[in-house]
Amino acid sequence: MSWIGATDAKPSVRIAALAPDLLRTERLVVDAIAQDRGKATELTAQELAEWAGVGRTTVIRAAQALGYEGYSQLRVALVQELASEASTSAVESDSSSLGVIRSRMVQVGSRLENTLAVLTPEAIDAVLDLLNSAGRVLVAGNGLSGPLALALAMRLNAAGRSVEYFADPIAQQIAAKQLGAGSALFVLSGSGASRSTLDVIAAAQESGAQVIALTSFARSAVAKLADFPLVMPPTQESFHDELVHTSRGALMLFVEELVDLFVERRGERGRIARQTAISMLGRAIAD
Repeated sequence: MSWIGATDAKPSVRIAALAPDLLRTERLVVDAIAQDRGKATELTAQELAEWAGVGRTTVIRAAQALGYEGYSQLRVALVQELASEASTSAVESDSSSLGVIRSRMVQVGSRLENTLAVLTPEAIDAVLDLLNSAGRVLVAGNGLSGPLALALAMRLNAAGRSVEYFADPIAQQIAAKQLGAGSALFVLSGSGASRSTLDVIAAAQESGAQVIALTSFARSAVAKLADFPLVMPPTQESFHDELVHTSRGALMLFVEELVDLFVERRGERGRIARQTAISMLGRAIAD
């Protein structure tokens, strides 16, 4: 699988989405690039190969896996990306704890748009249509994606789309096994490699249900198995950073916007459901 997202997606976005499941030697190439993109722009394919400890043909294959015709095109894209970052990186230096947090939030915010590079209008419309038409919908997520799944379930229920949610992985599998044709499983998995989540997908597909997956990596097991994969590359600069920080902020923001679109898609039913939810919230808030 090569790049299938936006043609103007930046190299770092493509690397973040595809790197974890590239061939080991290709991974050495993109890891070297991610480590020092500036240095990579100064190297020929042969020099980059020597730096990464692989053959020149591996550099070409890695560039093609990222969606470029060859390394020359990848190299140009890296130059353009770095130039764009240089023109927008004027953030005041503040070494205080609040300043560090502010700086990091600004960095994440500047990359949020990049997380949408793999998505297409057709994929989102197909997911909205399935959520609207499915007889039953089960939402599942484990680990750090568990709270994200709970938030999606609560928001969909508030939007008038009755869904099922279980925190326990075994309970998820039991429910998924009983979904049947005409139903949908919506899984959320940042890594796309959670064993528990993969087992839930297998159970749902055995029942005849269709699977929607929101994940961070295009070549992950979850993305490959899903009927409707929604891939949002991580906001971190490298796979290492993603493993350390495992941020779900961009995924949460997307979930909120997806549900808002769902409400709009349902028209009058969506409006009434939202008004009902707001009314119930009003009763629950003390004076």
